[in-house]
Amino acid sequence: MIAAAVLLWQMMRSGMGGSSSKTLNFTQFMADAQSGQVANVTIDGDAASGQLKNHQKFSTVVPTNYPDLYTILTQKGVSVTIKQSSSGAWFDIMINALPFLLIIALWIFFMRQMQTGGNKAMSFGKSRARLLSTQQKKVTFKDVAGVDEAKEELREIIEFLKEPQKFQKLGGRIPKGVLLVGPPGTGKTLLARGIAGEANVPFFSISGSDFVEMFVGVGASRVRDLFEQGKKNAPCIIFIDEIDAVGRHRGAGLGGGHDEREQTLNQLLVEMDGFESNEGVILIAASNRPDVLDPALLRPGRFDRRVVVPRPDVKGREDILRVHARKIPLSDDVDLAILARGTPGFSGADLANLVNEAALNAARHNRKLVIMGDFEGAKDKVLMGAERRSLIISDEEKRNTAYHEGGHALVAAMMPHSDPLHKVTIIPRGMALGVTMQLPTDDKHTYTRDYLESRLAVMMGGRVAEELYMHHMTTGAGNDIEQATDMARKMVCEWGMSELGPLTFGKKEEQIFLGREIAQHRDFSEDTAIRIDQEVRRMVMDGYQKARAILSEHGETLHRLAEALLERESLDANEIKMIIDGKPLPPMPTPAPASTEPPPSGKPEAARPQPPRPPPAPPPPRARGAPGAPPPPGPGGPPGAPAPPAGAAPVSRRGRSAPPWSR
Repeated sequence: MIAAAVLLWQMMRSGMGGSSSKTLNFTQFMADAQSGQVANVTIDGDAASGQLKNHQKFSTVVPTNYPDLYTILTQKGVSVTIKQSSSGAWFDIMINALPFLLIIALWIFFMRQMQTGGNKAMSFGKSRARLLSTQQKKVTFKDVAGVDEAKEELREIIEFLKEPQKFQKLGGRIPKGVLLVGPPGTGKTLLARGIAGEANVPFFSISGSDFVEMFVGVGASRVRDLFEQGKKNAPCIIFIDEIDAVGRHRGAGLGGGHDEREQTLNQLLVEMDGFESNEGVILIAASNRPDVLDPALLRPGRFDRRVVVPRPDVKGREDILRVHARKIPLSDDVDLAILARGTPGFSGADLANLVNEAALNAARHNRKLVIMGDFEGAKDKVLMGAERRSLIISDEEKRNTAYHEGGHALVAAMMPHSDPLHKVTIIPRGMALGVTMQLPTDDKHTYTRDYLESRLAVMMGGRVAEELYMHHMTTGAGNDIEQATDMARKMVCEWGMSELGPLTFGKKEEQIFLGREIAQHRDFSEDTAIRIDQEVRRMVMDGYQKARAILSEHGETLHRLAEALLERESLDANEIKMIIDGKPLPPMPTPAPASTEPPPSGKPEAARPQPPRPPPAPPPPRARGAPGAPPPPGPGGPPGAPAPPAGAAPVSRRGRSAPPWSR
């Protein structure tokens, strides 16, 4: 770049003389002068320039000690001008020195950048922590709901920062570090923002990935710079989000550890509790994978307190819905308590998404208020996926789907330990052609053997209905069979619910670096393996036989259920109960056109006619574990291990998250 600038400057200098000037040697110049062709000439030292009588400009060099030059020019009538050359010499010196001055200036600039960047060019070693500005919108604990116990523990830290003498006079000290642990979407980062809004101290925020860099030693340098900033602003709070990006177990994984990340972690350990103490600097970190963190990071003295942020219970869900519904105009028919009872297993992020989807649906239909039907539609969209009405399905395949989903629904209604039905639809949603959704009556944390056996029977209901009444088998039951087999194997090998006794079979080889198990060590004999396979087959076939007995006995009910699905495409719990009881269904309501005019003053907009919904008694919420997926760990689960989502949908046969019993 510098060489190009110098070359350009030389080209400009060379072009300043003009492109039309003709260069003559001294002999040619004297010959033209004697022949009378020179009109005028200007002499500046040994440089001469002028114009011929034919208006051609020229330039040449003349000797300074040639006495006859001026005599010849005067005799031939040439106009001669003499210039002083002393001022031009300084100008030429400055012009020639300009490129060197430019190089020196650039060298000084880069040296200053290296010195101010922690000995790393372009400030690679500086911390990227952001100091929370007072001008930003504050989030307080009033904006955080559903995690009352976590808020109480964090209030102590805020109180200590405001009144440290209250604790110090009794010999107490504030925890140096607080680790927020919980499933994704439960509000760990929102809690940290609430702490920043409540505590009137500097609050630094940084992500764990900000320490990771391709240059060796940069992460450790950023950790040092982060704590130096904290010491200058003490007392202060430093929040590291997703700390598992830098705090993973050292020396684990395929091929050994990761030197750069381990150096960064070592520096973090030293800064948190090393030879020098960091008084007044409180570190708060968040992670949904505490099982992969290094034990040295989790010990007291570094993270003294571990705050669990779980999924909210029914009261917590109602409070969260109220927080998110503050800015939404609600109709009088909206009951947030019913919504809270019908959404077990939802995290705070799920509930925020539900409220937003309801508001978008009301705006899509040009309503001024959000009605209960919008929330019900949003809940179905979150649970089962968006409707795909544009998908072209033949009548034969649609009838097969109706009998398949009707078989699931009828077995679920007849099994004694099964979750209550919520909705059955043959409208394609997500990756499924039809969906039968069950919701439990309350939050579940453990599961009985009877409950799991009922789930096996429900999963077999679709295949049995196809065999008995459509007289063929389809690939639509592939996902059901896969989930049933997987759950039966877990009942035998992990939960000790088989005739083999309360034993576990197979050790999982955990690879923390990969974040998942990649192999399973076989610690049993060939004979035991055969007995395990026999037990798995027996459990699945028992569920198959139970479903076959129910559908064979209630064949007429299944026909009515399938015909109602073909006519209405969706049935709720109340309509399914009427069909099973042999009662006629009410006529289908005709949807009223959406009005674009605002409702009358002082009166909420009338709700659209909706199909009859179940009574407001707890609409049965989702199951805590996905059908076929292992139930979440109970009280005996590994400490700190994140439980699977309470209402998470299973993985469909096509590899995408889908609701229960998807075809």
